[in-house]
Amino acid sequence: MKYLDQENRYSKMKYRRCGNSGIELPLISLGLWHNFGGKKITNEAKKIILFAFDSGITHFDLANNYGPPYGSAEINFGNILKNELKKYRDELIISSKAGYDMWNGPYGEWGSKKHIIASCDQSLKRMGLDYLDIFYSHRFDPNTPLEETAEALERIYKSGKALYIGISSYSAKKTEEMYKILKSKKIKLFIHQPSYSLINRWIEKGLTKTLIKNKIGCIAFSPIAQGMLSEKYFKGIPKKTRANDQNSYLDKNLITKKNINIIKDLNIIAKKRGQTLSQMAISWVLNNKAVTSALIGIRSVNQLKENIKSLNNLNFTKTEIKLINKKARDGNINIWEESSSY
Repeated sequence: MKYLDQENRYSKMKYRRCGNSGIELPLISLGLWHNFGGKKITNEAKKIILFAFDSGITHFDLANNYGPPYGSAEINFGNILKNELKKYRDELIISSKAGYDMWNGPYGEWGSKKHIIASCDQSLKRMGLDYLDIFYSHRFDPNTPLEETAEALERIYKSGKALYIGISSYSAKKTEEMYKILKSKKIKLFIHQPSYSLINRWIEKGLTKTLIKNKIGCIAFSPIAQGMLSEKYFKGIPKKTRANDQNSYLDKNLITKKNINIIKDLNIIAKKRGQTLSQMAISWVLNNKAVTSALIGIRSVNQLKENIKSLNNLNFTKTEIKLINKKARDGNINIWEESSSY
């Protein structure tokens, strides 16, 4: 069946300026880290992408190794672009990244110029694109000079392969360094993509100040803590969840009694606000003035619908914030911590 767009889609979403750029991002963006890979995309995954666009979600975030298998999410998304969304390309913000393991050998990961540029070229080919809207250094590489990674990003930017440049999971210190290096090359560091949630608040220890000071946008990934910030784990670990998925990065060991007790306390606050815990988790992330957009991963259209409802209640009272800050303790779930430890 031919795809027919929803003409009122932009009235359904709210948008926020990204740093001091000319770009506004939707408050909710769709990440294709999980559930969009495989030799052929599932019907539900395809429906999610099209429903997201029909809901005013213009930003779709990928990386070279999203799948599994690696690269398959980009291939599948590229097929949807070709068959359903081609005429809407100029209405989309599409991003990809390089830095984590992608292919065999010494050049298949990290931050060398060899890896970064080759990976960008591969991503463009897989998606059938002439350019990306945003290209990221996916993680900090302690064994490659930051100047070399910046040179790779510079070449990608100045060759027109990416309109904007971003970094992911960099510490405040390394973010500041990258910002200054790129500025010396007359390139604006457009955006940072860190993990951030009610039980993973590391960015508040310095990164948010750095982003605000330098007018860098911020798209927070894993705002629902890979599904932990919901009621699904209150009575154990259900079969059809990330914690039971062998391809997931959500280790069962992260679902501790301590974390479940924290999540239950937060759930009480959410219910008093008339929200599910997942909805409040997204609203809370967006309440941080450094955050431009919340990047969510989705299993079903219904789940996406529920998460979008978080935008109906973005305001928090001082009492709510005080209570949340008291209950929302760090859950030691930041599996990307090594990248931001330098």
